[in-house]
Amino acid sequence: MTTLNDAIFGELKYDYGWVRYTTIEFCGKEAEIALMIKGEEDGKFDEEQYMAYNSLMQKWEQIQYNLLQPILDYYKQKRHELGYDVGHNENYPEIQTTDQILEMINLVGIVVPYGDIYDERDIGITFDCTWDIENGLGLRLLNEQVYEVGYQDVAI
Repeated sequence: MTTLNDAIFGELKYDYGWVRYTTIEFCGKEAEIALMIKGEEDGKFDEEQYMAYNSLMQKWEQIQYNLLQPILDYYKQKRHELGYDVGHNENYPEIQTTDQILEMINLVGIVVPYGDIYDERDIGITFDCTWDIENGLGLRLLNEQVYEVGYQDVAI
């Protein structure tokens, strides 16, 4: 397995993409995550990838809390689409606050996609969630703002 020590991303291993397992704080709790950097085995990354990652890390203290309301809104929308706002479903309990949604998610990954997909700084965030174990939860951030919320594949 190819390894690389990148000045910005740290020590990465190549396995159909570059990855480093690390710990990051998320809303007051430590989370074990996979930092996934899209790239070829040659280990050359786009300048946009560095910019997106650095900007995310610099603003992480604020950004992490800004993720909760869009996740709560997505959850409520999903719950409604599935009809669980009418009938009871233990996987989709009625919740109202971001503190409640925080209890239902676990940060599991940060994805730095190729830099040429969007003009903006592009980052994916992946979560495991109690209500959809199979598909999980993903967010796409553009310029550190939530652009899309959906299954984990929106982040990858």
